Amino acid sequence: MLKIDNLVVAYGGIEALKGISLEVEEGKIVTLVGANGAGKSTTLRSITGLVKPKSGSITYNGVNLLSMKTQDIVKLGITLVPEGRRIFPNLTVLENLKLGAYFRKDVDTIKKDLDWVYSLFPILKERNWQMAGTLSGGEQQMLAVGRALMSKPKLLMMDEPSLGLAPLIVKEIFNIIKEIHNQGVTILLIEQNANAALHIADIGYVIETGIIKLKGEGKELLNNDEVRKAYLGENVSN
Repeated sequence: MLKIDNLVVAYGGIEALKGISLEVEEGKIVTLVGANGAGKSTTLRSITGLVKPKSGSITYNGVNLLSMKTQDIVKLGITLVPEGRRIFPNLTVLENLKLGAYFRKDVDTIKKDLDWVYSLFPILKERNWQMAGTLSGGEQQMLAVGRALMSKPKLLMMDEPSLGLAPLIVKEIFNIIKEIHNQGVTILLIEQNANAALHIADIGYVIETGIIKLKGEGKELLNNDEVRKAYLGENVSN
């Protein structure tokens, strides 16, 4: 579905990505975990056309994404839930959700998808009249995910969806991610919360300072001593 091959991205003279390669198969949850500054968000920004790589390739179902504008990438079925939510605080919940369907023309299906989003996030239906900026952090994250779903993505990319949220809300968000996946959406998940991300991931990648260090099944990486020590906060004896 999505294939990144030997991708190099530089900001000035500093390489944020140093030739990474990864794949996202259709129907899978793939997670990219790593510390702050490892290159996770840069990877997503490259896929969506917000950053132009120095070299390498990104293809989606055989289509070269590097020659495309962001809006055309969205029309292909790739949508990003950005870090920090980035909802429109001075618009209502409903107006934010409708903006997610901005490029769509299928009015009847848009209504069905709105009902689907409301079934995933009942609180958004209850508060569809409310200004988005007055929602709690967890509710804003739900709105950001719901808005992305309104674009009818085939590949949903999520950048740090648990960031800054209380543990109970994090659990709820990850349950919703699993439900979205169960309903046929492929997911590329970027997370610092390696434990939560790897528990739901089919495939995981560990990135450190712009280099993919490890790849494996999510459960396999959870049992990897290096991952447990560096990302799960466990003391691993030799």
